Amino acid sequence: MENRTTENQTLPDKLNFIEEIIEESIRQGEPRIHTRFPPEPNGYLHIGHAKSICLNFGLAKKYNGKCNLRFDDTNPVKEDVEYVDSIKEDIQWLGFQWDGEYYASDYFEKLYLWAEELICKGLAYVDNQTQEEIRLNRGTVQKAGVDSPYRNRTVEENLQLFRDMRAGKYADGAMVLRAKIDMAHPNMLLRDPLMYRIIHTDHHRTGSSWCIYPMYDYAHGQSDSIERITHSICTLEFDVHRPLYDWFIEKLNIFPSHQYEFARLNLNYTVMSKRKLLHLVQEGYVSSWDDPRMPTICGLRRRGYTPASLRLFAEKVGVAKRDNVIDLGLLEWCVREDLNKSAQRRMAVLDPIRVVITNYPQEKVEYIECVNNPEDVQAGTRSVPFSRNLYIDRDDFMENPPKKYFRLQPGGEVRLRYGYLIRCEEVIKEADGKVVELRCSYDPQSAHGESSDGRKVKGIIHWVEQKAAVEAEVRLFDRLFVSEDPEEGDGYLANLNPDSLKVVKGYLEPSLAQAIVGEKFQFERIGYFTADYDHTKERPIFNRTVGLKDSWSKIAK
Repeated sequence: MENRTTENQTLPDKLNFIEEIIEESIRQGEPRIHTRFPPEPNGYLHIGHAKSICLNFGLAKKYNGKCNLRFDDTNPVKEDVEYVDSIKEDIQWLGFQWDGEYYASDYFEKLYLWAEELICKGLAYVDNQTQEEIRLNRGTVQKAGVDSPYRNRTVEENLQLFRDMRAGKYADGAMVLRAKIDMAHPNMLLRDPLMYRIIHTDHHRTGSSWCIYPMYDYAHGQSDSIERITHSICTLEFDVHRPLYDWFIEKLNIFPSHQYEFARLNLNYTVMSKRKLLHLVQEGYVSSWDDPRMPTICGLRRRGYTPASLRLFAEKVGVAKRDNVIDLGLLEWCVREDLNKSAQRRMAVLDPIRVVITNYPQEKVEYIECVNNPEDVQAGTRSVPFSRNLYIDRDDFMENPPKKYFRLQPGGEVRLRYGYLIRCEEVIKEADGKVVELRCSYDPQSAHGESSDGRKVKGIIHWVEQKAAVEAEVRLFDRLFVSEDPEEGDGYLANLNPDSLKVVKGYLEPSLAQAIVGEKFQFERIGYFTADYDHTKERPIFNRTVGLKDSWSKIAK
């Protein structure tokens, strides 16, 4: 158990409820801890999966156990090797490595033989009802279900029909195999659940070998048992599935894996339904699965989130027994925490006003030393060119400012970051009144944060040298939805944020042209940015990961 230190003593870290279960298992003599992460390869992983990955792999690491990666590939219609590869890439990017790579399809033969065993025990039967008839006859929470007219077939007939299903003698939907439990059971999932259905579709691993495929509820627990998983950790919606999970294990008399449930991750301003995310991609509301506005792990990675920030987020969210909604601001805080320590600082101007320092020598260019990261002395410094012609951000000038405005104004003085004090002497405007240029004077004795007369200037603004500045495409990503609950009102499509992406031309320090894809920076006084996958030296492109402060907290109020 890890410890935390107070001023006077060292205290054990508080365990979450799953860790308490595991530690009790160990006290009761459990010799090993074995978990698994079992995604279905039918889409890209999202931030909710990241939490589950961190939990399952983290528990295995903490208790010197093992964690399997098992693909629940029981539905060939929706699954693809593309998703298998992306899932493995995401897990490794998060910093984890599985102890064994498995597939439910590895167990198709064993699962089939176990199904025959249940038939022989009178615990499963072939049903010829249509999907709609099965649904209607299942009943409701208040009303018991109705037995299928095929429920009392003989073992011999069921066995032959099931073998004929496997042999491909019947069309899709012609019949299914069901467990024979109790059509009046208060848990609807135990009202003779489906075990197998007919699907004449090639599988991405087994090809055309099979035309019947096990249902998730049948394959899941048995796959855990085959791998001798000790702690099968699922999200809370699988709580009602646990009795069925246990029923199959008990009736087959196999290794008793145990299922435990924790609250799934719900984030405000976010949807995580695979169906809805797919719709956003297919209908062009976002550009792809790795669009930086998506909650997918690949989207977060492209936006500039780091593995450490997602692991920190999973840690901060914790493991709960009841569903709740997590503020997206916590995720943004986590990436700020990580990037503040690791990202080098650079200056960038995204909405420029020209500045001409009229008393600075015409042809002179000097180089100013700038700190790369004040949080990391090992990061060193860099040289940035400075001349009489600069750009500053439009937000850093105001003609008629309010009180306590410390940035540039007519007759006012500010310090240029790492550089000199300048004073605005003249404002140049276009015919429509738009400010296009500021003519300023500088104090030659004010370099290095000092002034000749010791005067104090509160305002500090960033800048770039005009001639050396690199033009770049800067993608200002924001939250994809304007509502904390995207489903409220007319639904998630009606709550899409029309300003979730703005593309601007930025003027950056010249060194940023040398950035490599995925490299992260703090654009000083603006936010954290990442070189996009499309970034090149000839065409620099940067994505905003997150602003320096939470700009949504005031909007939400």
